[in-house]
Amino acid sequence: MHGRAAHVRGLVLAAGAGRRMGGPKALVRRHPGEPTLVERAVSLLHAGGCSGITVVVGAAAEEVTAIVTALGRDVDVVTCPGWDEGMGASLRAGLTALTRSTHEGEGCVDAVLVTLVDLPDLTPEVIARVLDAPGHVDNDHSPHPDPDGHAVETPATTATSAPTSQELRATLRRAAYDGVPGHPALIGRDHWEQVIASATGDHGARHYFRTTPHELVECGDLATGRDVDTPEELDTSR
Repeated sequence: MHGRAAHVRGLVLAAGAGRRMGGPKALVRRHPGEPTLVERAVSLLHAGGCSGITVVVGAAAEEVTAIVTALGRDVDVVTCPGWDEGMGASLRAGLTALTRSTHEGEGCVDAVLVTLVDLPDLTPEVIARVLDAPGHVDNDHSPHPDPDGHAVETPATTATSAPTSQELRATLRRAAYDGVPGHPALIGRDHWEQVIASATGDHGARHYFRTTPHELVECGDLATGRDVDTPEELDTSR
């Protein structure tokens, strides 16, 4: 178990129908007797350091909600009526709900760590690294990129103390796997309104990250970051 990141709530997008998978991915199990993917995602976020988790549900909402609510009081559910639109609707629903709420023991949520339910090789170490990472700026969107194309490192001292509430709210960071951006993504509260406005279709926050300076945290040594859409892809991830 990693240390808690105060005022950071995990947000699991688990609303899809999983048509190519043969059913909602949230309910899929990698092996018989193992937890469902939604249970696994919640456990990973908790073990990685999130202060509570919110799960966005849509397809098979009642069944997924029953599983999630049985996991404990630091886990809650947001239902996305327009889940069939894609990831963008789920992200909007989750951020909108968190904008309006506080959680026991947390007060106001300053940032969310967003992940997908269908990342079978995600680990708590990836979660912890994205939560705790020093600045490692995405040169494509950095206001001051290294002219030689190397990563821009912020001073090491930024990693030694917990960020203030103001710093956490301004954070925009995501995992990368061998340089390819992926999930999870840490989105500070200052960015939520614009993410909600730009999240459409199946793109989630992709457009906002493409147009806004943010940090990339390399995690390719810990996982692949690949999602799975079919039973065959799930088999090869085992």
